[in-house]
Amino acid sequence: MPRLLEILGSKYPIIQGPIGELNDPKMVAAVCKAGGFGMLALGFVTDLENVREMVAGVKSLTDKPFGANLMLAMNPNNEAILEVLAETGVKTVTTSAGSPKNIYPKIKELGLNYLHVTLAAALAKKAADAGAAAVIVSGSESGGLRTTGPESTNLILIPLVCDMVSIPVVAAGGIADRRGYRAAMALGAQGVQIGTAFLASEESPAPRAWKEAIVACGDTATTLLPMGRMAMRTIINPKLGELIASGADLSQEYNMLNAGEAWRTGNFDLFPAGAGQVSALINKIKPVKDIIEEMVS
Repeated sequence: MPRLLEILGSKYPIIQGPIGELNDPKMVAAVCKAGGFGMLALGFVTDLENVREMVAGVKSLTDKPFGANLMLAMNPNNEAILEVLAETGVKTVTTSAGSPKNIYPKIKELGLNYLHVTLAAALAKKAADAGAAAVIVSGSESGGLRTTGPESTNLILIPLVCDMVSIPVVAAGGIADRRGYRAAMALGAQGVQIGTAFLASEESPAPRAWKEAIVACGDTATTLLPMGRMAMRTIINPKLGELIASGADLSQEYNMLNAGEAWRTGNFDLFPAGAGQVSALINKIKPVKDIIEEMVS
């Protein structure tokens, strides 16, 4: 059995990519029931009782293993959240948006598996050296938080990281069907993390308008929206398109604090809908089960 499947305990090496504040135990359970590895997105969750409720919600729907994501630079309660996860039987966490160096001792103390999300080969090597069980390598085509600096696509990044580390590598970005899945494996990855395709699924808690925006995307429909030292890959809606054409300073036009409300309500004038470049390959809102079954077929 590949090492990644030993770590995850799932049927397939397909990890649900966590999306901001979008949490739904039903979706996590749907991924698990279909053979994938569901993930709770705890990057912005600070209430420990809320964490317990979400874990209990997933466990009431499936007995399959699942994990949780922590955004290291975003949440002051990460160590307490780790303790709750360990208490409630969640054995695997992913860490992102920051260095895992300070949190790793706590993860090790609690006996949890941890996979670190990285955007660059050198950072993947650091995570491996720090004790990560696996690294999730997020190429420049990915949705979500990015940097404003130079980045590589997965076609370069995956084989590069595979040559640098001895732990399993997971590919994130540009994968929505069996072609992307097989390509990731051919590049040396042991698994994939799927964000945008699951975001547009029937079970996703995202507003219908967000899912429809993803389905409508072409190959030039997303851009990197600068947010200080970071950037967010988003869909170019009419308002954003006008701002780009006018040469406006996009970092002054949008406030990341509005992203949560926009993504919960579908009011994308507040903040554009996030999505990866793979949106261009997604042409239908489908059940999670269908997405996974097609991917591994």
